Amino acid sequence: MKRLIELRLACLLICAATVHAYAEAPRVNRGHDPFIQISKAIAGCPTPLGPFETEKEWLDDSHYRIERGNSCWIEGRCRLPNAYLYDEEIAGTVQRRLANLNVATHWREQSSLWLTLQRRFIYVEGCVAPGFDKTTFLAELAKTADVERVIDNTVTNPHAAQLPYRTQADPDKPVLEPGN
Repeated sequence: MKRLIELRLACLLICAATVHAYAEAPRVNRGHDPFIQISKAIAGCPTPLGPFETEKEWLDDSHYRIERGNSCWIEGRCRLPNAYLYDEEIAGTVQRRLANLNVATHWREQSSLWLTLQRRFIYVEGCVAPGFDKTTFLAELAKTADVERVIDNTVTNPHAAQLPYRTQADPDKPVLEPGN
């Protein structure tokens, strides 16, 4: 009986180790980049992956992240020594700006959108209604203080076979002509 229990315990440990070995690496917002859902009007819009990445992806990108972050300061285009230092401040400013924009563009009623802020860039991802004035909306976002660029990764069909952004549901699925 003791031998049977030991055998079952050993099998259980082997199964647990196998599951752990094949488990997907956790995705974490390692750079603490602002990731904000700003609207929810379009049902079924896939949630963007945003700044969530595996440790391997983080390490693979770390050199380029440092280089991109510092280059604007080295070139004299930034007052802060790293472009990523602006992102929290921009996130607060853009949320105040969006409240005023809704009166003119009614973006909340016509979209399901998320913003990711990285190094003074605003990535706009999600779904918009077919008649939505995306040009005006993106242009107004671009007027936010310290924003260098606004990147449009939106779709009008939330059920499209391919999207211009990676999703939390299927982060490894290839994207269709991303704006970034």
